[in-house]
Amino acid sequence: MFSWRKILTGVSQRPTRKLHISSILQEAVIIDGKQIANEIQKELKATVDTLVQNGNRKPKLVAVLVGNNPASKLYVQRKMKVASLIGIDSSTIVLEEKITQEKLIKEIDHLNKNETIDGIIVQLPLSEHINEHEICQAIAPDKDVDGFHSENIGRLTLNNHTIIPATALGVRELIIKSKIDTFGKNAVIVGRSKHVGLPIALLLHSSGQGNTGALDMTTTICHRHTPKSELTKFTKLADLVVVSTGIPGLITKDMIKPGACVIDVGISKINVGNKYKLVGDVDFENVKQVAGYITPVPGGVGPMTVTMLMKNTISVAMKNYHCKT
Repeated sequence: MFSWRKILTGVSQRPTRKLHISSILQEAVIIDGKQIANEIQKELKATVDTLVQNGNRKPKLVAVLVGNNPASKLYVQRKMKVASLIGIDSSTIVLEEKITQEKLIKEIDHLNKNETIDGIIVQLPLSEHINEHEICQAIAPDKDVDGFHSENIGRLTLNNHTIIPATALGVRELIIKSKIDTFGKNAVIVGRSKHVGLPIALLLHSSGQGNTGALDMTTTICHRHTPKSELTKFTKLADLVVVSTGIPGLITKDMIKPGACVIDVGISKINVGNKYKLVGDVDFENVKQVAGYITPVPGGVGPMTVTMLMKNTISVAMKNYHCKT
């Protein structure tokens, strides 16, 4: 019998660091998302190897890529590379940018009906003539390993068993692996997107006695239009701040409670000295002087998102194996 509890707790433990005021004198602990992701990937590979040794087929993930957006192509390639490393059978379907929404939905429906496929992802963003919400709804909920379908979000809202959006799941894992105390603590989510901000808020806020592994925090949701003065009032009280707005440097040192954990989901490309640099929503160099824990960009949430996508795919495959036995 396979236990996801082992996957949640199996990585090497890091020393607990109590967040006393004395931590002001120390720089924040850098939460290494890449290292944690690599450790979880090794465990996922061991799970897949065991599944195959027991006579099961490999889990299968299919990505749908519409058009030739360089960033989207790169993201899909990274996902497929990690899938291959773990042992997941993966493939990418590339469709022309001018494909109609109707034809795209028919392609997804064909994948839905293929019993050998466990997970389906459609790389976002899509062309303006395609309604992203309707495309996400077209994927069968039990194959929606991105966790974007309304049924999966609805189950998450009710704290029921569901496919949790990969970024939200990755944020939760970083918090757990870093041994951040969450029970009854204050959290602020800056960002309200249905795919990132809202699912993260639900995972932080809901009861840990439910089925989603939530973290029992007192949670406030802010967003890019929250006035800076009001936003600061909330973040200064927060033991945990998660930011996902796409606004470089939005969160500054003066906005953070000493010793707080800061998780930066945002990523933007900016021009620095005629060179492009990837940065997050947090003024990393200054905020780390007051925070207790902080994630870097890149190398924080990003690797975890891809890894949790693979975890979701394996979880779906295991349910499919069970249904057929």
